[in-house]
Amino acid sequence: MIKKLTLGAMVLASSLFASQEVNVYSQRHYDSDKILLKQFEEKTGIKVNVVTAKAEELVSKLAIEGANTPADVLITADIGNLYEAKDRKLLQSIESKTLNENIPSHLRDDKNEWFALTKRARVFVYNPNKVDPSELSDYLSLANPKFKGKVITRSSTAAYNKSLLASIIAHNGEEKALEFTKGLVNNFAFDPKGGDRDQIRAVAAGDADIAIVNTYYLGVMLNGEDKKDVEIAKSLKIFFPAQNTTGTHMNISGAGVTQYAKNKENAIKLIEFLSSVDAQAVFAEANHEYPANPKAKISTTVSSWGTFKEDIIPLNEVGKNSKKAVEIATKGNWK
Repeated sequence: MIKKLTLGAMVLASSLFASQEVNVYSQRHYDSDKILLKQFEEKTGIKVNVVTAKAEELVSKLAIEGANTPADVLITADIGNLYEAKDRKLLQSIESKTLNENIPSHLRDDKNEWFALTKRARVFVYNPNKVDPSELSDYLSLANPKFKGKVITRSSTAAYNKSLLASIIAHNGEEKALEFTKGLVNNFAFDPKGGDRDQIRAVAAGDADIAIVNTYYLGVMLNGEDKKDVEIAKSLKIFFPAQNTTGTHMNISGAGVTQYAKNKENAIKLIEFLSSVDAQAVFAEANHEYPANPKAKISTTVSSWGTFKEDIIPLNEVGKNSKKAVEIATKGNWK
């Protein structure tokens, strides 16, 4: 009898311990996230255990682990990664009035399998001494021969460009997307290399006139400790594309509850917390991302860039075209 009671007590203790934790697989590595996860622990008493890695590694890890995965939440950048996790049935649908109220419908999955946490605008950064902004318009305009030798961006395999091209397919069809890709490649100042910050530095150095980048990289540079990067960022201007058509493409970071989450309730609580106005303000101020919750304030730096029309296409429509975007980039010789 004593043994049974002891075993029962052990099982109960184990259950109680498990109910006070949540396990997160996250691609994000920012100080803002560390701050917020610590705040969540202090507020709820729920311990947050985090494994960080590249998005593709985390998605593969979830797939390999299957029902044995310890992960309760997947957090990753880029709609393509979130859509792939959904498509591979690695996430589950959840019910949350809080999340439905905090996150606009186009920024969450139609089955509530993932929810945006932050937004990044994919914009043009240009040298104002070389480019007249009146000559800029939508993304397709960068395929115009008048920009030959003036445009740069990172590789087509980069998640942000893959999703940008997927959005162009969603809005304009495959034929137009291929035409754009070929024209863009013809206008490259040099073959794609480096990340978004490298593109920004290259424009400032005079190696190109226009770069396609995410806004938050410029925000981080403007507020960083590297004085040279600060001056570089200050010397350039932002142009929000497609203001007369679809609106500027918005990519996201987002989160979903994993298919085999052992701590589902805690997982939902964590994502709800991260969608709150207070938490969204931390994302915005610390990392200069746009908050997914429209009630949250943006950072002073981001605010200085002004308001603009956002593309509000449901992001699942973008995710659906991710594989096609890879095919078209290859056909168009976008390395």
